[in-house]
Amino acid sequence: MALLSIVLLILGINYLKGKRLFSNSKTLVAHFTDVNGLAPSNPVVINGMQVGNVAKLTSTKDMHEILVTLTITKDIDIPANSIAIINPNLLSTTSVDIKMGDSKSYIPNNGMINTEENEGALNDLLKKVDPVLYEVRNAVSSIDKLMGNFNSIVDPKAKNNIASALEHLNQVAASLTISAANLQVLLNTQTGSLAKTLNNFESVSGNLAKNNDKISNVLGNLDKTTNNLAQMNLKNTLDTLDAAVSNLKLILTNMNQPSGTLGKLINDPSLYQNLTSTSNKLNLLLDDIRINPRRYVNISLIGRKNTREPLSIPLPDTVNSPYLIQKAKP
Repeated sequence: MALLSIVLLILGINYLKGKRLFSNSKTLVAHFTDVNGLAPSNPVVINGMQVGNVAKLTSTKDMHEILVTLTITKDIDIPANSIAIINPNLLSTTSVDIKMGDSKSYIPNNGMINTEENEGALNDLLKKVDPVLYEVRNAVSSIDKLMGNFNSIVDPKAKNNIASALEHLNQVAASLTISAANLQVLLNTQTGSLAKTLNNFESVSGNLAKNNDKISNVLGNLDKTTNNLAQMNLKNTLDTLDAAVSNLKLILTNMNQPSGTLGKLINDPSLYQNLTSTSNKLNLLLDDIRINPRRYVNISLIGRKNTREPLSIPLPDTVNSPYLIQKAKP
């Protein structure tokens, strides 16, 4: 009797906790940050029908996350994209509502189910009583969060940057004002540069219209000239010119070769040396005739004999004479 009582007590406690020892149950795991008073043995509901119970709740040490184990006693398939929501009820116990998804795959036993935070019973009641007030409350809450985030972001350094940006914006606005004034002056119909430019363009277009016949004649003459050029045998002319250039290149090539007459005349330095030597001898002869004329012309019947030696080098009696200074041969 004592053993039977203990067994019945354990079964009763597990029954109150939502555990079914002799049923084909399935276990799901959900993660929440706020359970809203959820406790073990609270019902799990799908579409208003209880399909299981909350088995247990465990949390991390920092309480940032609470692990809720759900026991599904009904033989049902839950799609993989289903969502578990904690639904606090003011009149009854808190339950876990499962919104069924439309996925073709299902959550296996001991699998994880997606969760979503519930807005609370007060929000649901406010949404049903006055939808406009509910939307205004959400808008105010969003604005409050936005201002809080803005205040957390805007530190003193950022405020200084914003002030500097506003100052630059004022400078830009002043520059735009000056630019607008200049643009107004430019667009003035009486004294503006754009008006003068348009007047000049109108004058030019009027002149073009007046001289339209002359322009047509010029274009006609140009067309005739181009036709005459097209009808000319330009190819033969270019071929003749190419042949002439080839012959000229051949002549220049032969002139550069030292084996030819012109090549020797241009490239052989002996011609220059011979001309220089001849010029030097001619200068020497002229200087000798100028200094010793009696050696070549005797104009006196009675005179003494010229005993001077002939010149061996020219006399440098001019400034820019191209004489070659050579030593006299013995």
